[in-house]
Amino acid sequence: MVGLAVKANEDRAAFGIGLMLVAYLTFSFIDTSVKWLAIAGLPALQLAFMRYAAHFVISLGLIAYGGVSRDRFISDRLGLVIFRGSLIMFSTIFNFFAVRYLPLTLTSTILFSAPLIVCALSWPMLGERVGRWRWFAILIGFSGIVIAIRPFDENFHWAVILSMISAVSFALYSILTRKLAGQVSTNTMQFYSGAVGFVVLAPFAFVQWQNPVAPLDWLLLFTLGFWGWSGHQLLTNAHRYAPASTLSPFSYSFILFLTIWSYFLFDHLPDRWTVAGAMIIIAAGLFIWMRERRQARRQELPSL
Repeated sequence: MVGLAVKANEDRAAFGIGLMLVAYLTFSFIDTSVKWLAIAGLPALQLAFMRYAAHFVISLGLIAYGGVSRDRFISDRLGLVIFRGSLIMFSTIFNFFAVRYLPLTLTSTILFSAPLIVCALSWPMLGERVGRWRWFAILIGFSGIVIAIRPFDENFHWAVILSMISAVSFALYSILTRKLAGQVSTNTMQFYSGAVGFVVLAPFAFVQWQNPVAPLDWLLLFTLGFWGWSGHQLLTNAHRYAPASTLSPFSYSFILFLTIWSYFLFDHLPDRWTVAGAMIIIAAGLFIWMRERRQARRQELPSL
């Protein structure tokens, strides 16, 4: 039965890839809006709260659609589901603080160390074997991060550390998403992703709240949660139609999307070090992807 399910997913791979691209386009709306609102002076924790408030309301409405039932809010993996929600909340908080101080192109480059971290942790957390070539690619990828952030350069900014913490949190979130996909309903995972952020961040947002000045800023503030909910809905469903090894390369579209927004809205292009680091990270990620695909094909050969 498991083999049949995997085969069915592979048959819908193109659809899963499409969902992945749209998911990262919506995620780019979040970071761009947060950068815009941060420049306008709104606190990061207020922005994070609004990101999860709308997410929570939408998810609550969907999960309660057709009648409120205890079963819709309960899962035998509830502890992991709540922990998953905490991880994405922390990733969001640290990223929102970092975006205030760093270019979007740099924060997105650092964020894409997450697939390398996922690969490094896939053995202890998922029981997946990681060979010496993939470990080599992981090390090369992390060298790309060092090139991008230039830790010993006089222009090094402390907010890079926040961006790295965000990447680690997102990697752990991604691992749990892979672990829980197919075991817990999308709506249930979405509900707790919104609920954790909403409950934890509400007091901080209340204390720090600042009203936007321009109508556009109000619009961006109130759409943060919608983009967050829709992006994670698309991302979770993408993993139902295609394996992570197929989807991973297309996540790098996020860097392209943010580069476009950064240029047109903030008149900023990445410097040569960020570009070089991003290229090394992407190359390492793609190498890991190719190794995983090759290994998957070898495992399928005896059954042909």
